[in-house]
Amino acid sequence: MIAHLSGTLLSKEPTSVIVDVNGVGYEVAIPVSSFYDLEDVGSTVKLRIYTHVREDTLQLYGFKTARERELFLKLISVSGIGPKLGITLLSGMSADEMIASIRTNNLARLVLIPGVGRKTAERLIVELREKVAEMSSAELEEELGGKPEVSAESTEDTVRADALSALLNLGYQRSAAEKAVDAALGEGGDITVESVLRRSLKKLARV
Repeated sequence: MIAHLSGTLLSKEPTSVIVDVNGVGYEVAIPVSSFYDLEDVGSTVKLRIYTHVREDTLQLYGFKTARERELFLKLISVSGIGPKLGITLLSGMSADEMIASIRTNNLARLVLIPGVGRKTAERLIVELREKVAEMSSAELEEELGGKPEVSAESTEDTVRADALSALLNLGYQRSAAEKAVDAALGEGGDITVESVLRRSLKKLARV
């Protein structure tokens, strides 16, 4: 099983990347939280990997930190939660927010994530409350990272389109996603996909 990849970042999207390792390009699904901390295209990147194998599928899931991968493995150990929903869960909130929601029985926060119903949220809390306890003291800064500079060709329209596409891929309804992205852009600040996505997800969490 592939557990780690180190190579050149060929392309990156909010929910997937392609990493060139000695001439072989690996497509890896990632959570938005890992996208925030990715290096620029062309840089060397290192990802912790979970390899999901079924009869007709071999899919790689990547994470910037060992802590994110560990939390992902705990999430998909819960009945009814597969790797795709596990990635969506980690994209809907940071690792620290996820751990806090589980430990404090915050059903209302968990069911805001696309694909998570009340029964799934209840299973998360019941099955993982004790298991995530040892993770709650890890440093918050690990998920935040630095904010990349806006490239010269970046425009508000392209950032809006990319952020909207990422939210739709995560399962949010178009109308709600558009309102959140527009509100995030209206606040000013950094006009990058990473910063707009982060602000948009916070707004969607308060709906």
